[in-house]
Amino acid sequence: MSGDFSVRVGVRSYEVDVNGHLNHAIYHRYGEHARSELLAAAGCSMPQMLEQGVGIVLLETTCRFLRELRYGDELDVDARVGFGEGKTFRIAQTLRRLDGVVAAEITCVMGLLDSRARRLLPDPREQLRKLATDPGVLGIG
Repeated sequence: MSGDFSVRVGVRSYEVDVNGHLNHAIYHRYGEHARSELLAAAGCSMPQMLEQGVGIVLLETTCRFLRELRYGDELDVDARVGFGEGKTFRIAQTLRRLDGVVAAEITCVMGLLDSRARRLLPDPREQLRKLATDPGVLGIG
């Protein structure tokens, strides 16, 4: 898995549940935000990808909830890309409070979609290398 990319987010009051901790669905939103920012930093923003007829699809996601997050907590959400064989790739993420405590771990299986054919594109590493202005951000310099 590549990279040292992360974004900082803060837990807002409207994101907490009746127990006073971050609603479970928001962990996924934070992960999606970091993944989108990672792709944009590499030069693969959503508008740029759509212009090229490529979409990114989430095929599977898993979140391990390890510690609660509360209103006012700040955390860093990282995103590390890993490529294997075939039409999919993985993004692993850690949601870490500023005191170093790991609150959650997210793993995703992603694919690149040919918007016209509605099929996954082969070799996402090479596809992203062609689309990116800075593929090193994705670990594929």
